[in-house]
Amino acid sequence: MKKIVIAALATIAAASSMAAANNVGSCGAGSKLFEGKSGIAPQVLAVTTNGSSGNQTFGITSGTLGCTQDGVVTSSWKVSMYIDGNRVALARDAAAGQGESLDTLVSVMGVKDADRDAFVAAIKTNFGAVFANDQVAANLKSVLAANTQLAGYAATI
Repeated sequence: MKKIVIAALATIAAASSMAAANNVGSCGAGSKLFEGKSGIAPQVLAVTTNGSSGNQTFGITSGTLGCTQDGVVTSSWKVSMYIDGNRVALARDAAAGQGESLDTLVSVMGVKDADRDAFVAAIKTNFGAVFANDQVAANLKSVLAANTQLAGYAATI
Protein backbone atom coordinates (compact mmCIF):
# COMPACT_ATOMS: atom_id res chain seq x y z
CA MET A 1 0.00 0.00 0.00
CA LYS A 2 2.86 2.36 0.84
CA LYS A 3 4.36 1.80 -2.61
CA ILE A 4 1.08 2.77 -4.27
CA VAL A 5 0.82 5.96 -2.21
CA ILE A 6 4.45 6.86 -2.96
CA ALA A 7 3.93 6.18 -6.67
CA ALA A 8 0.80 8.34 -6.70
CA LEU A 9 2.61 11.20 -4.95
CA ALA A 10 5.53 10.92 -7.35
CA THR A 11 3.14 11.08 -10.29
CA ILE A 12 1.42 14.16 -8.87
CA ALA A 13 4.78 15.82 -8.20
CA ALA A 14 5.97 15.04 -11.72
CA ALA A 15 2.78 16.42 -13.24
CA SER A 16 3.09 19.54 -11.09
CA SER A 17 6.67 20.12 -12.15
CA MET A 18 5.73 19.60 -15.81
CA ALA A 19 2.99 22.18 -15.43
CA ALA A 20 5.48 24.56 -13.82
CA ALA A 21 7.79 24.14 -16.81
CA ASN A 22 5.02 25.09 -19.25
CA ASN A 23 2.68 28.08 -19.44
CA VAL A 24 1.33 27.61 -15.93
CA GLY A 25 4.67 28.37 -14.24
CA SER A 26 6.28 30.54 -16.86
CA CYS A 27 5.17 33.85 -15.42
CA GLY A 28 4.80 35.53 -12.06
CA ALA A 29 7.31 36.90 -9.57
CA GLY A 30 8.61 33.43 -8.70
CA SER A 31 9.40 32.73 -12.34
CA LYS A 32 11.24 36.04 -12.62
CA LEU A 33 13.17 35.59 -9.36
CA PHE A 34 14.40 32.11 -10.32
CA GLU A 35 14.64 32.60 -14.09
CA GLY A 36 17.45 30.56 -15.65
CA LYS A 37 17.89 28.36 -12.59
CA SER A 38 17.45 24.61 -12.94
CA GLY A 39 16.78 21.81 -10.54
CA ILE A 40 14.10 20.92 -8.07
CA ALA A 41 14.76 23.66 -5.49
CA PRO A 42 14.37 26.65 -7.86
CA GLN A 43 11.24 25.13 -9.41
CA VAL A 44 9.66 24.53 -6.01
CA LEU A 45 10.66 27.99 -4.80
CA ALA A 46 9.26 29.65 -7.95
CA VAL A 47 5.96 27.80 -7.69
CA THR A 48 5.77 28.45 -3.92
CA THR A 49 6.48 32.15 -4.44
CA ASN A 50 3.76 32.40 -7.08
CA GLY A 51 1.25 30.35 -5.11
CA SER A 52 1.76 31.80 -1.65
CA SER A 53 1.47 35.44 -2.65
CA GLY A 54 -1.10 35.13 -5.44
CA ASN A 55 1.13 37.18 -7.72
CA GLN A 56 0.77 34.84 -10.68
CA THR A 57 -3.01 35.23 -10.58
CA PHE A 58 -2.52 38.99 -10.47
CA GLY A 59 -0.04 38.79 -13.35
CA ILE A 60 -2.43 36.81 -15.52
CA THR A 61 -5.42 39.06 -14.86
CA SER A 62 -3.39 42.26 -15.33
CA GLY A 63 -1.06 41.06 -18.08
CA THR A 64 2.04 41.85 -15.99
CA LEU A 65 4.95 39.88 -14.45
CA GLY A 66 5.63 38.16 -17.76
CA CYS A 67 2.09 36.76 -17.91
CA THR A 68 -0.30 37.10 -20.81
CA GLN A 69 -4.05 37.04 -20.79
CA ASP A 70 -4.25 34.87 -23.88
CA GLY A 71 -2.00 32.06 -22.61
CA VAL A 72 -2.91 28.44 -23.12
CA VAL A 73 -2.55 25.91 -20.34
CA THR A 74 -0.71 22.89 -21.67
CA SER A 75 0.29 19.56 -20.27
CA SER A 76 2.82 17.23 -21.74
CA TRP A 77 2.12 14.28 -19.47
CA LYS A 78 -0.62 12.87 -21.70
CA VAL A 79 1.66 12.81 -24.73
CA SER A 80 4.55 11.29 -22.78
CA MET A 81 2.32 8.65 -21.22
CA TYR A 82 0.84 7.77 -24.61
CA ILE A 83 4.28 7.45 -26.19
CA ASP A 84 5.64 5.36 -23.31
CA GLY A 85 2.62 3.06 -23.26
CA ASN A 86 2.51 2.53 -27.02
CA ARG A 87 6.20 2.62 -27.97
CA VAL A 88 6.25 -0.66 -29.94
CA ALA A 89 3.08 0.00 -31.95
CA LEU A 90 4.10 3.61 -32.47
CA ALA A 91 7.52 2.54 -33.79
CA ARG A 92 5.88 0.13 -36.20
CA ASP A 93 3.45 2.77 -37.47
CA ALA A 94 6.12 5.49 -37.62
CA ALA A 95 8.33 3.27 -39.78
CA ALA A 96 5.41 2.68 -42.13
CA GLY A 97 4.27 6.31 -42.03
CA GLN A 98 0.71 5.33 -41.14
CA GLY A 99 -1.36 3.46 -38.60
CA GLU A 100 -3.73 3.74 -35.68
CA SER A 101 -1.13 4.51 -33.01
CA LEU A 102 0.40 7.25 -35.16
CA ASP A 103 -3.07 8.69 -35.83
CA THR A 104 -3.72 8.70 -32.09
CA LEU A 105 -0.43 10.48 -31.39
CA VAL A 106 -1.40 13.13 -33.94
CA SER A 107 -4.71 13.55 -32.10
CA VAL A 108 -3.24 13.58 -28.59
CA MET A 109 -0.68 16.20 -29.63
CA GLY A 110 -3.32 18.35 -31.32
CA VAL A 111 -1.57 18.38 -34.70
CA LYS A 112 -3.58 20.47 -37.16
CA ASP A 113 -4.82 18.81 -40.34
CA ALA A 114 -2.63 21.15 -42.39
CA ASP A 115 0.47 19.88 -40.53
CA ARG A 116 -0.43 16.20 -40.33
CA ASP A 117 1.46 15.04 -43.43
CA ALA A 118 4.59 16.99 -42.48
CA PHE A 119 4.37 15.63 -38.92
CA VAL A 120 4.12 12.01 -40.08
CA ALA A 121 6.87 12.54 -42.66
CA ALA A 122 9.17 14.04 -40.00
CA ILE A 123 8.71 11.04 -37.72
CA LYS A 124 9.21 8.58 -40.56
CA THR A 125 12.25 10.38 -41.98
CA ASN A 126 13.83 10.72 -38.52
CA PHE A 127 12.79 7.26 -37.32
CA GLY A 128 16.35 6.35 -36.29
CA ALA A 129 16.70 9.47 -34.15
CA VAL A 130 13.23 9.29 -32.60
CA PHE A 131 13.45 5.63 -31.65
CA ALA A 132 17.21 5.54 -30.95
CA ASN A 133 16.69 4.78 -27.24
CA ASP A 134 14.05 4.72 -24.49
CA GLN A 135 13.74 8.52 -24.55
CA VAL A 136 11.27 8.54 -27.45
CA ALA A 137 9.33 11.57 -26.21
CA ALA A 138 12.48 13.66 -25.73
CA ASN A 139 13.85 12.52 -29.09
CA LEU A 140 10.59 13.39 -30.84
CA LYS A 141 10.59 16.78 -29.15
CA SER A 142 14.09 17.47 -30.54
CA VAL A 143 13.08 16.39 -34.05
CA LEU A 144 9.99 18.60 -33.99
CA ALA A 145 11.87 21.57 -32.53
CA ALA A 146 14.35 21.40 -35.42
CA ASN A 147 11.54 21.60 -38.00
CA THR A 148 10.32 25.16 -38.60
CA GLN A 149 6.81 24.06 -39.59
CA LEU A 150 6.43 21.70 -36.62
CA ALA A 151 8.46 23.45 -33.91
CA GLY A 152 5.33 24.59 -32.07
CA TYR A 153 4.33 21.00 -31.42
CA ALA A 154 7.57 20.36 -29.50
CA ALA A 155 6.05 22.29 -26.59
CA THR A 156 3.29 19.69 -26.26
CA ILE A 157 5.79 17.00 -25.29
